[in-house]
Amino acid sequence: MLTISRILHAGYVFECEGTQIAFDTIFENPFSRNCHAFPDVRFDHEQIRRQRFAAVFISHFHDDHCSLESLDLLDRATPLYIYCIFEELFDMVRQLGFSNVRQLQLNVPVQVGPFEVIPREAMDADVDSMFQVKAAGMNVLNVVDSWIDDGTLAQLAQAGPWDMVLWPFQTMREIEVLQPSRSAAAPPALPEEWVAQLKVLNPRYVVPSSCQFLQEPWSWYNRAFFPISYSQFTREVSEALPQAQVVRLNPSVSVRLDADGLHAAPPLPWIVPVGEQEVDYQYEGNAAPPRTADIARHFAPLTPEQTARVLDYCRAGLPAKYGDVEASSGYFDQPRYWQLTVYDHAGQGTQFRYRLEGGAAALADGSDAPLGWTTEIPAAKLYGALALGESLTSMYMRINDAVFDPATEGDLAEADVVDDPLIRCLFSDTFGAYQAAQLRRLLAR
Repeated sequence: MLTISRILHAGYVFECEGTQIAFDTIFENPFSRNCHAFPDVRFDHEQIRRQRFAAVFISHFHDDHCSLESLDLLDRATPLYIYCIFEELFDMVRQLGFSNVRQLQLNVPVQVGPFEVIPREAMDADVDSMFQVKAAGMNVLNVVDSWIDDGTLAQLAQAGPWDMVLWPFQTMREIEVLQPSRSAAAPPALPEEWVAQLKVLNPRYVVPSSCQFLQEPWSWYNRAFFPISYSQFTREVSEALPQAQVVRLNPSVSVRLDADGLHAAPPLPWIVPVGEQEVDYQYEGNAAPPRTADIARHFAPLTPEQTARVLDYCRAGLPAKYGDVEASSGYFDQPRYWQLTVYDHAGQGTQFRYRLEGGAAALADGSDAPLGWTTEIPAAKLYGALALGESLTSMYMRINDAVFDPATEGDLAEADVVDDPLIRCLFSDTFGAYQAAQLRRLLAR
């Protein structure tokens, strides 16, 4: 018999014949700096330290799937199997003290006791993967949080029949919340390709998986980020696949899967549910976003040294970096004036104006030329990106929340929001900044 237990987000423990393996082990709440478990849980780190997994599999390098602070709780002899094309991540994990770290290859099975784990190709194969898990005669697909292309879908159909599919049930609006005044609300339905793909896979059981979190309790993202509820997913999938059963697994919940069906199992003892667990998402379109100045007031003040680092970056570091990163669209091929506003903990904004031309950025604070792009950000979040490896998802940037002249508005219709100069300078050519910041803290203890 195969036992499947939910950790959090895309994390699971599989057990068969006394052997335990784990996937995307996140033992933090909040994780990835401001992803708060939904429903709420806490982790018993002392019990986790006593766990002895036969192997841990990590689907990709994103910080909500690969956290060094969570891995730090594991025995260093634990075999780690990681899907990642960047050698830097393997170096960091080895620096943490793990001696058995292996790079996963697509479609190459890994045998761990009674388990056969096969990494399968995701739509963005340079970033992530999914897992086929076979044990005790059961066949489970852990899609993690990837999308599936037609070629992989055909391959997965041939690899069936499927007993269970762990399906990422949320469409995240991490780009739309950056420019809410220019983004339409999400349609109230699952993407059509999801339903079509689940029909092809035709599993006995479907688990709504991944994206099991909210932002800070005060955050407007909680009503704008996740458009799909558990109830909506259950309703639509049940209607499309009447022969399948949709099963919600909250953190710590365990089930036993066999040919006869699904059976309740004892929960993971090192995950402690906190409060109501059968909670659901509420989506309110763009949810009347507050001003960036008001958002900034929620964060603690920076120290003088931290403030100096932020201001120095805006004055010198950013203009120096700008020429090293290219835009994906042609919007910045012609000269543009860009205004960056950084808000402190009191909601006071400091403005920087730049002239962007030919791959160069120069301060133009005295210019009154018409603006062609605007960016707002809390100072605490800019510092988080510079020093702590904070990711774009939690930055509370606000882009082009203004009305420009008609010609500029016409050009903006073809621009890509992630061509934002600050986004490019912070994130375009960096890898593993979050894990690198974690490693520095862990090694400095």
